[in-house]
Amino acid sequence: MRRQRRSSAPGLVAILVIAALLPSLIWAAPKSKPKANTPELWEMSLDGGRKLSWEHSFHSETEVKPNRGFWNKVVDVIAGAPDYRSLVRPYSIATDSHGRIIVTDPGAEGVHIFDFAQHKYKFIQRNDKSKDAMRTPQCVAVDAQDNIYVTDSDAGEIFVFEPSGKYLRAIGSLKGGEGYFKRPTGIAVDSAAQRIYVTDTLRDQVFVLNMEGHILQTIGKTGQADGEFNLPTELRLDGPNLLVVDAMNFRVQVFDRSGTFQYAIGKIGDSPGAMFRPKAIAVDSEGDLYLVDSLWGVVQVFNRQGELLYYFGTRGTHAGEFQLPEGLFIDQADHVYVVDAFNRRVQVFQYVGLKPPVREGAK
Repeated sequence: MRRQRRSSAPGLVAILVIAALLPSLIWAAPKSKPKANTPELWEMSLDGGRKLSWEHSFHSETEVKPNRGFWNKVVDVIAGAPDYRSLVRPYSIATDSHGRIIVTDPGAEGVHIFDFAQHKYKFIQRNDKSKDAMRTPQCVAVDAQDNIYVTDSDAGEIFVFEPSGKYLRAIGSLKGGEGYFKRPTGIAVDSAAQRIYVTDTLRDQVFVLNMEGHILQTIGKTGQADGEFNLPTELRLDGPNLLVVDAMNFRVQVFDRSGTFQYAIGKIGDSPGAMFRPKAIAVDSEGDLYLVDSLWGVVQVFNRQGELLYYFGTRGTHAGEFQLPEGLFIDQADHVYVVDAFNRRVQVFQYVGLKPPVREGAK
């Protein structure tokens, strides 16, 4: 009680400051509601009545939380606005069963979790730990329980977190603070089969692990032939298939989940349908493959025969424009998430196909 009585003077000062600010705040408020800025519009009409529409983009914690009220803004004037986190150099993206959007950010040395439905935000960071520090989070995947798996290309480990963001364990951690993998990049989790797939870009291999992190199998070796890799990056599970972005062979290779080669899509070039800097891959509800080409700033869409169906994107900062896009994810409702890295944002599109979005689970 004494502390409350002693602080009454500062409290009175704060009230007086607010009272002094009120006239200017009220005077500054417009008497009529201003017209909202015209939202950006972007839409593609596709063959057969299909459609791809731009919905919105986001880049900061501020966009998740509801608008701050008048009194919160007054407090911001007095005490300073909160320090909100924003995307710095986002790379990979995934969503969980609750629609939360998980974005790795090596520039911020952490992982953002955007929950627009619940107006919540979480940032996961471990760069201050003496053991198993997460330094360069690269790619992300979730399992059937919404646990979060993050590859770290610098630490050579895979970090596993609970849905809440609580740290669980590190896979590939060796004595001396080193990791087993040379450069782990892409990751996918098969919860039903209890398997984890991860690309080791510098080893030109895909590792198949059990859920404890023990190596069960390796897929591929250095080379250009079918089943061989040259700096593989991201990968994706799709039904019975494993899709691997074979970056410097300028293609996507498709395997079954046991590692048997099925077919490949792509060739080097700068014309539509060719690839120059492929980064990430995703699959829509109709089974078509979406591939980000970072250098050209486009997303190309192929069928399973390798035919280019269409592409979208160009260099720029407006809706449907990209600068060095990196990550890509398509959720169960055919929302297409593109990590627009140099623009420090994620752009969200909606694909509307001829079939309802029903897809075989990949987790």
